[in-house]
Amino acid sequence: MNVSNTIDDFLASGPWAVVGASTNREKYGNKVLRAYFQSGREAYPINPKADEVEGHEAYADLGSLPETPRGISVITPPAVTEKVVESAADAGVEFVWMQPGAESPEAVRKAEERGLRVIADGSCLLVAVGYREG
Repeated sequence: MNVSNTIDDFLASGPWAVVGASTNREKYGNKVLRAYFQSGREAYPINPKADEVEGHEAYADLGSLPETPRGISVITPPAVTEKVVESAADAGVEFVWMQPGAESPEAVRKAEERGLRVIADGSCLLVAVGYREG
């Protein structure tokens, strides 16, 4: 399956979570979360240091969510992403989309070894869903 088909499948149904969701509207962790909302998709913000992000309850980690997300967008440093993919696999997540800058060869390897479907080729969710700043 090519990356375009994987992205289409990722976006086809949720729920989703944004690991690295930020309270700072200038950061990509916030923009990615807003991109989900702008495109009519609900997503859970994952941020262990925030109570809420963009008016939505924030969760400390994937294990704290009220349901298992089908897909996650990851906006974290690569070393953190490597840990996130382990948690995602343990939680039963199907897809992991490593946003540009979050990926590493080790994170991709770990995710694929654990059976996750991976998007980590530089594709950005903001482009895929037509995010507009506003």
